[in-house]
Amino acid sequence: MGPANEPSFRDSVDIMFNRAVALMDLPPGLEEKIRVCNATYTVRFGVRLRGQIQTFTGYRSVHSEHMEPVKGGIRFSMAVNQDEVEALAALMTYKCALVEAPFGGSKGGLCVDPREYDENELEMITRRFAYELIKRDMINPAQNVPAPDMGTGEREMAWIADQYKRMNTTDINGVACVTGKPTHAGGIQGRTEATGRGVQYALHAFFRDKEGMKKAGFKSGLDGKRVIVQGLGNVGFHAAKFLSEEDGCKIIGIIERDGGIYDEKGLDVEGVREWISKHDGVATYPNGTHETDGAKLLEADCDILIPAALEGVIHKGNAAGVKAQLIIEAANGPVTAGADEILRDKGVVIIPDMYANAGGVTVSYFEWVKNLSHIRFGRMQRRQEETRHQLVVDELERLSADSGIGWQLSPNFKEKYLRGAGELELVRSGLDDTMQSAYQSMATVWHGRDDNVDLRTAAYLVAIEKVAASYRAKGL
Repeated sequence: MGPANEPSFRDSVDIMFNRAVALMDLPPGLEEKIRVCNATYTVRFGVRLRGQIQTFTGYRSVHSEHMEPVKGGIRFSMAVNQDEVEALAALMTYKCALVEAPFGGSKGGLCVDPREYDENELEMITRRFAYELIKRDMINPAQNVPAPDMGTGEREMAWIADQYKRMNTTDINGVACVTGKPTHAGGIQGRTEATGRGVQYALHAFFRDKEGMKKAGFKSGLDGKRVIVQGLGNVGFHAAKFLSEEDGCKIIGIIERDGGIYDEKGLDVEGVREWISKHDGVATYPNGTHETDGAKLLEADCDILIPAALEGVIHKGNAAGVKAQLIIEAANGPVTAGADEILRDKGVVIIPDMYANAGGVTVSYFEWVKNLSHIRFGRMQRRQEETRHQLVVDELERLSADSGIGWQLSPNFKEKYLRGAGELELVRSGLDDTMQSAYQSMATVWHGRDDNVDLRTAAYLVAIEKVAASYRAKGL
């Protein structure tokens, strides 16, 4: 935990918002309208479990309805509270604006430890929470569309979607009421990996930016970079896996609830993940050096630090000890406002959460569109693409034979060129394009201003301007 004088997560979001709007020329009324959370619904409901009624408290917050529906995950955690949910909803507003997903910001949370209940009990709790929200239109494909977050996943989203359809039997678009569903229940390929994949694409975009690399002190690309990941959940695991397997990075440290492991030669990400699933932690992992206080590894020597779990893990108490040249915020709010200032003064570049972890909402947007269109991406054009490509290959091979040259296309080229794009390829292509475009919009501000803004402030400036433009278009 951070020092007692540390601003709260919600305060940190407000501080960073204020830093950006101070550089803008917004009317005070519009500035306030963008800042404040529109509404938060608190629900307390009972579920009969283990022979007695247990009462649970949940929240659904709507930060901004400059675009509808509003979008944001539902997390299951004992740490859930109204301030946290409202801060996360605000981040969702700015995140959606930055990556041009046509949603307002929302967030939900339920005070529950999912590890304390079996699957049947958790389904009863989830369905009852969903029922309380659905009957008030807090879950609706046209108004409010949740997604997975910490403590939830495909299974919980399938339960919520089914609960909505039970209560709205004639809504033909009912399956679009929530995203992050299993593919067999209306989901989209690539959604589970989306946030981690987005972190990878964000780093690709950064390492194409020569000026950004210079500011971080890098002279070469991702290959060989030493990476420490805090949190090997869905996001941290996929980010670490893709960076190590596809980009040549070395994952030298992994931090979990029960400590951390470190190996300068690089860790086997898949192996660590399997070990955690079987042993509920890394404490007994046989390879590498074990560190009982995992937080110490946040200050270990590395090139890139990826906090991918809770907010506020880098704070005033440890920011000065961080040695990474680049921090990419895979989690929401892992760097407090106080730590952000210390790190900026040290010259550390931070790729902010509202951009870095936007892969999830981007692919959720694709899933929502798929559900509303009632057709799988690629279904109409994939075979036509393959047929058209085959014509080109056949003609090239005919010309080779007729001319007597005798050259042949490599089998690897033919296989890649002839394969039409399916849903997964299209999702990855759309996500990559989104992350590149959003980075470019931030980098233009980051490098183009003479008032020394950092990348986070640049992201806020871009996002707030887009939200302001939407409100102006509504006549506000």
